[in-house]
Amino acid sequence: MCSMDWTDPFAVASVLIENALIEDRALDDAASKALQDSGDQYVMCDVNPRENIVVAGIDLAALVFSMLPGEVRVERLIEEGQSVVAGERIAEIHGPAGYILRGERIFLNILGRLCGIASTTCELVSACAGCGAEILDTRKTTPGMRALEKYAVRMGGGVNHRFSLRDMAMLKDNHIAAVGGVDNLAPVVGRLREIGVPVEIEVDSLEQLKTVVPLLPDRILLDNMSFEHLREAVLFAGGSGIYLEASGGITLETVRAVAETGVDGISVGMLTHSVKSSDIGLDWHYRFRKESL
Repeated sequence: MCSMDWTDPFAVASVLIENALIEDRALDDAASKALQDSGDQYVMCDVNPRENIVVAGIDLAALVFSMLPGEVRVERLIEEGQSVVAGERIAEIHGPAGYILRGERIFLNILGRLCGIASTTCELVSACAGCGAEILDTRKTTPGMRALEKYAVRMGGGVNHRFSLRDMAMLKDNHIAAVGGVDNLAPVVGRLREIGVPVEIEVDSLEQLKTVVPLLPDRILLDNMSFEHLREAVLFAGGSGIYLEASGGITLETVRAVAETGVDGISVGMLTHSVKSSDIGLDWHYRFRKESL
C-alpha cells in the first residue's frame, strides 16, 4: 500500500476506479450485454452540468472508460478549474453504447463529487476576495479519495493543508490533554524541531494563545473563536511570523467576517466531508459508424 504515491490523483483514481468497476459488476451488466448482442451502436454524448459549476476531474473520471474493454474516447472541452454555466458542454464521449453505459454512473459519480468540491471552494474563495486569507482544506476526506478531493480544492482556488500525518506535526486538543496542558508543550515542540517537521498547535482561548506564541510554532490553529477573539489573536501574534489559521464551523455566510479579522488562513472541513455533489448528466445525441472514430 505504501509503495503507491497516494498524493498522485491519477494513481489514486486508477485504484479507486478499478475497485469501483468490480463493485458495480460493470462487465456483468445484463442490459448492456443484451444491447451489444443486438448489434451495439456507436454513439456520441455530451457531458453537461445541470447547474453552474467549477470543472474539476474530467480526465480523472475518464479513466473509467480506459479501464473498460470498449473503445470509448472522452474529449474534454473545458479547462480544469474553469467556471461554466448550466447546460454548457464540458466534454464529449464517443464509443460503443454498451461500454459507455457500463461506466456512465461511476464516471458521473466521480466527476460530480470533484466538481461539487471545486465549486464550493470557489464560492468561499470569492467570498473572501481582497482579505488576503487562504481557504484551506482538512484531512476530513473520503477514505481513499484524498488525492482527488484535494485536487478539486486546488481547482476551486483553495490551498491544500497537510496531506497526511507525516507532513506536519499538529498538536490538537487531545495531544495537549495527553501532556497535561499547553504549559507542558515546550519539550514536545523541542523534540519535533529535532525531527525537522513543521509544527502547528491548536488553541481555543486567548490565554492558551499567549502561552503558545513564545514557542514559535510554524502555525497556530485558532479553534472556534469569536470574531472579536480572532481579531485580538491577530493583534497579539502580529509580527511573530506565525501563520494564524481559523477553524470551526465556518460557512459561506460567515467566512468573510472571519477573513476580515486578519487571519492568514481559514480551514473548512465541509469542503470534503459534507459538500454536495454537482448535478451532471450525459445527453445522448447520435449514432455513427465505428470507422468514424
